Amino acid sequence: MQRRKFLRTAGVGSAAVAAAGTLAAPAIAQSMPELKWRLTSSFPKSLDTLYGGAEFFSKAVAEATDNKFEIRPYAAGEIVPGLQVVDAVGNGTVEMGHSASYYYFGKDPAFALGTAVPFGLNTRQMEAWLRWGGGDDLLNEFYKNYKVMGIATGNTGCQMGGWFRKEINTVDDLKGLKMRIGGFAGQVMAKLGVVPQQIAGGDIYPALEKGTIDAAEWVGPYDDQKLGFNKVAPNYYYPGWWEGCATLHSFINIEKWNALPKTYQAIVRSACAATDTWMTSKYDAQNPKALRELVAGGTKLHPFSKPVMEASFEAANQVYAETMTKSPAFKKIYESMTAFRKDQVLWFRVAENTFDNFMAQQSAASKI
Repeated sequence: MQRRKFLRTAGVGSAAVAAAGTLAAPAIAQSMPELKWRLTSSFPKSLDTLYGGAEFFSKAVAEATDNKFEIRPYAAGEIVPGLQVVDAVGNGTVEMGHSASYYYFGKDPAFALGTAVPFGLNTRQMEAWLRWGGGDDLLNEFYKNYKVMGIATGNTGCQMGGWFRKEINTVDDLKGLKMRIGGFAGQVMAKLGVVPQQIAGGDIYPALEKGTIDAAEWVGPYDDQKLGFNKVAPNYYYPGWWEGCATLHSFINIEKWNALPKTYQAIVRSACAATDTWMTSKYDAQNPKALRELVAGGTKLHPFSKPVMEASFEAANQVYAETMTKSPAFKKIYESMTAFRKDQVLWFRVAENTFDNFMAQQSAASKI
């Protein structure tokens, strides 16, 4: 009897919970305000992972709010040029944008630290620093000077070293080279004799084709293949030591963010985190196939030589020392990042690198 009574009671309880859930969802949805925001991206629609990240994010927010909160993405140039996203968000032209923080290095070098700096953190280390090492708080303390707040929304993983018309065997081969590479990395390259150029993604191919530049870096095989760089610059180098990762951010106007209901703020944060995973995993899935196709089509794949890597590392440290004397914000954030990096590199040497290097050896021996 007691068992039958328990089952009857449990059944009633479960039904009540289910009914409450059914009633609660519409009630919550009805309490949500209807909002329509515009999001301006730094990327063209042809880049289905970079621009696609904004689309994925916007769809996630809409679905979570029963379409009460609609965010419409716009490609670079549709509202403002790709390198003016932070300005457009800060002055209220749009409510938010999706961009790479280091595009705004010219405003203050500290912007570079939100995306990637030479010989900085890899993808997982960056995520750990942002969430557990104080990176998010330090960056947003800085971003508020520009009337925006930022949330990490995507990462490309470690990038390639770019496309070159001629082979780069020594540091001397870099002298006088006009290369599309901006921000902090451009300053490091300048130490090695390169003439850096900051050019938006959609404008790189014409510049390479016309000979306006001699080399260009962008992301990695999947995106680089789409932009056709292999057709005008046959030498493809790795690694992109200036971008062990490349974090993208959703930049949101601070007043608009503060005015959002807490529920919407939580949904936006969740959508950003989901986009982070979506973007990195898609690049990891698509890059191998694209690289094989590029090499099969005649692309010459080269590692940067050890002398070039060592000279680049030394040049980067020189630029860091110079930059810290000019930008207090850069110094504060950089010192936090590098303190965190020290422990991360030690840890990765123990497990991650040992495992990865062994598997790389098995691949080289055609055992996998």
